[in-house]
Amino acid sequence: MTQPSLSPNSVPTHVAVIMDGNGRWARSRGLERIEGHWQGYRTLKRIVYAADDLGVRYLTVYGFSSENWRRPEGEVSGLMSLMAAAMRAEIEELVQNGIRVRVIGRIPDLPPDLQREFEIAMERTRHYTGMTFSLAINYGGRAEITDAVRRIAEAVRDGQIDVGDINEAEIARRLYAPDIPDPDLLIRTAGELRLSNFLLWQSAYAEMWVTPVFWPDFTPELLMEALEAFGKRTRRFGAVVE
Repeated sequence: MTQPSLSPNSVPTHVAVIMDGNGRWARSRGLERIEGHWQGYRTLKRIVYAADDLGVRYLTVYGFSSENWRRPEGEVSGLMSLMAAAMRAEIEELVQNGIRVRVIGRIPDLPPDLQREFEIAMERTRHYTGMTFSLAINYGGRAEITDAVRRIAEAVRDGQIDVGDINEAEIARRLYAPDIPDPDLLIRTAGELRLSNFLLWQSAYAEMWVTPVFWPDFTPELLMEALEAFGKRTRRFGAVVE
């Protein structure tokens, strides 16, 4: 992708994406839902490198929520196989482009072969300083906060901190990826207007941009449109801006 002309304010440091509409995309074409997920993976590949070209430093995508286990068994197993195959297929290109891979969520609950692919990708790219590409897998915002609270309770029990020391910073540093800044821009496809339990703590002041386009049809041009819209907004963070 050719580097476009964007104002500095139009390039958020961290973009988060809820990739919605794979199943509906497939149904509208008379295909099985898993075909929509495969097409969604192809779209994701294009968007990862487009975001990198545009100067985005962190890209986090909602790949599989903790609630997605409720879907039909065949779809869930197909998604697990897809993710493992995709990680195997893409790791060399990610390495060549210096992109750091992170996976956040309750990873120990995933199939062992998928855990292994994620571990390999994270280990091979952990020292890279290019864009950080994070996959939220078996992820839920409430589960993440619950896990952080549990770690704080254990620290209090073990005498590492006092109850009076608990503040927002203590909670934030016990989230799954405390070294990654909060998202500046949250993109959601397929027209839905909700967070769906994604990055609840981190998205407190994220700007939202929603498109009716299903994720498999999302393009680098739409990503550009989202960034341009972001650049025109005034971020107040609760303050008054004259």
